[in-house]
Amino acid sequence: MTGRRAGRLLAVLVLVLIMVGPLYLMVTNAFKSQHDILTEPFGWPTSGFSLKYLHAALTSPDFNVVRAYGVTVLFVVAVNVLNLLIVGPASYAIARGTRRYHRAVMLVLLAGLFIPGQTLVIPVIYVLKALGLIGTIPGFLLFETTLTVPTTVFLFVAFVQTVPRELDEAARIDGASRYGTFWRVIFPLMRPVAATAMVLNSAGVWTDFVNPQFILGPQSGVYTVTTGVYAAISRLSTNYTVVYPNILLATAPVIVFYVFMQRRIIGGLTAGAIKG
Repeated sequence: MTGRRAGRLLAVLVLVLIMVGPLYLMVTNAFKSQHDILTEPFGWPTSGFSLKYLHAALTSPDFNVVRAYGVTVLFVVAVNVLNLLIVGPASYAIARGTRRYHRAVMLVLLAGLFIPGQTLVIPVIYVLKALGLIGTIPGFLLFETTLTVPTTVFLFVAFVQTVPRELDEAARIDGASRYGTFWRVIFPLMRPVAATAMVLNSAGVWTDFVNPQFILGPQSGVYTVTTGVYAAISRLSTNYTVVYPNILLATAPVIVFYVFMQRRIIGGLTAGAIKG
């Protein structure tokens, strides 16, 4: 028993080091000089922490951090709104459906969980180009929303299946349509799982690099946080006093967001685990 516990503890410590190591490296080096980064990348700065490198990144003419934050937040909000408007009713219809094609649609949508989003970029570029949406914000939002469908459907359908059908019947007796039943009766009960889906989708949109880089492209003049960081440091990749502060500015908001929303994530994932 003791040996088993020791093995578990060792495995946990290894995982913690793997996860915390890069984070520690990013945070400490964002406040160090080039000399300190090159000589002691894992050590504390010999001359103390300095905010001037972070300030330089914030005020850099190559990358407007505030504008990139605003653009990315707008994308996050737009994707979440589209996701709820489209996936919410669809998940309700699938969860309440009793025919075989409902299950088939569910399996097709869940198949997207096993397809890396990066493998879809090239065919999506051709489709968007044919539709005249390549290099446009609507085209990017449509693709990003599509990528959020599998996870959201999985969470929503699992939750709706735990909601008693008697609520639907009572709403219909009161004269509500199926669409009205979902938004007025079912969706208010879905707040925990909806919050979880929004957190996961928001993190995915915020950290996405490949899709905005190829679908929007530099010619659009629209930079998200990740593509803006890439544009800012691509010419100065050996100047680590530029690289680390910009990476920290890009990742800090999503880390803080996860820390404050972790309870909602866990609550939403377990909300549909028990029927009743």
